Amino acid sequence: MKKVLTIAVVALLLFFLISQPTQSAALVQSLLGGLRDAADSILTFVQNIFT
Repeated sequence: MKKVLTIAVVALLLFFLISQPTQSAALVQSLLGGLRDAADSILTFVQNIFT
């Protein structure tokens, strides 16, 4: 069941990437921006602990 679900998710992602590449790129940029902001926040927190 887990393997079938994984294949279905990968197929859906590939379909989305192929059918709407511009929107897919925007989504990836948004996700990466969010991860970068989270990393910056954690870094600021740790720096404030040790200063």
